Formats: sequence, structure tokens, C-alpha cells
Amino acid sequence: MRLFAGILFLLLTGATTAMATDEAPYTVIKTDDIFELREYATQVLAEIIVDGDLDGAGNKAFRPLFRYISGENKSRGKIAMTAPVSQEQTGEKISMTAPVSQQSVQGKWAVSFMMPASYTMENLPIPDDPDIKLRQVPARRLAAVRYSGTWSEKNYLEYKERLENWIRENGLEISGEPVWARYNPPFTLWFLRRNEILIPVVTRPVP
Repeated sequence: MRLFAGILFLLLTGATTAMATDEAPYTVIKTDDIFELREYATQVLAEIIVDGDLDGAGNKAFRPLFRYISGENKSRGKIAMTAPVSQEQTGEKISMTAPVSQQSVQGKWAVSFMMPASYTMENLPIPDDPDIKLRQVPARRLAAVRYSGTWSEKNYLEYKERLENWIRENGLEISGEPVWARYNPPFTLWFLRRNEILIPVVTRPVP
């Protein structure tokens, strides 16, 4: 857990020259207290799949992903960064966006960093680590629940169930696995943290 906390601190506070945090853009099409129905545009992710429990998976995944955005990649020339603009011979440094996402995949965990909007599959540097995959996620509709509190499995399971109930109550159909999203560095007081669970749903007219 210490490794996870330390790297997340660097990612979300801009403590290194590689970092500048933006958020994944989306359009809210329905709001209901702590729940939202959102439309997300196409996104590009740097992703690695690891095994372990909810916390242990983050520990395994963050170090290789952090090395990738810090320069362990095949450089493809100058890339304008959010802040600052930088280039190294060992590879491009990539600015980080929020949130950091994690989801279950066949008994393992896929942990991903969303790439800034200026990047596409064509211009992203290729990772040196073959376990890191670049993946384009098509535009999609997601149901979301926002909550504060600790990054515990208990909270995750509680709010996932509440979101699944909300989806059913609103006549929506789940179309994918839940994603756990965290927006804040670990020193943020637990009651000020922004945590979310996102679940893909079938795109239909809003009820």
C-alpha cells in the first residue's frame, strides 16, 4: 500500500516534471443525487493486467505504468505536454490525467492511466515494457456513483451494489465490468476524497 500511495501522490500532485493533471472529459445526461449517467468520448489508455486483491493489484501495476509515463518508452519526436513541455533521449514524458482506474478482468485487475487528449494510438510512444498495452476505448455511456471515504474494498463493494440497483431501477442494462476511479492523492482527508465507480450501460434514449 505504501508504494501505491507514494506513486499516486506523484501522479496527482504534479511532483515530477512529467505531471499535469487533467480530467477525462464527459457530458452529463442525467443526474440523480450521487448518481449520474454520462457520455464519454473515445479515450486512449495505457494499461497493465496484474493479479492480486483490490489493494495488491494497485501496488503491482503502478510502478511499471509510472515508469512508462516518466520516459521508459520509444520516443516518436517532440510532443506538446500539458505542463511542462519536455523531452528526454530515453523517451517522452507524458502528462497524467485523472482518474486512475482499476477494474476486474477474468480474476485479475486491469489498472490504467488515461492518456491526455492530445494523444492518439498513432502518436503515443510505444512502452518499453511489453506488459503495458495501449488501448483505445470507443465512445460509451457510463453510469456513475460518486462517494467520499477511504479506498477500501468495503466501500467499493457497497457503492457498486448501490449503483447496480440504481441502474436497474432506471431501466438501464449493464454492458461491461465496473471501473473503480480515484481522483485524489493519498494525503487528502478521507471525507474530501472523490471516488467513483463507473459501469458501462447500453446506449438507449434516456428514460
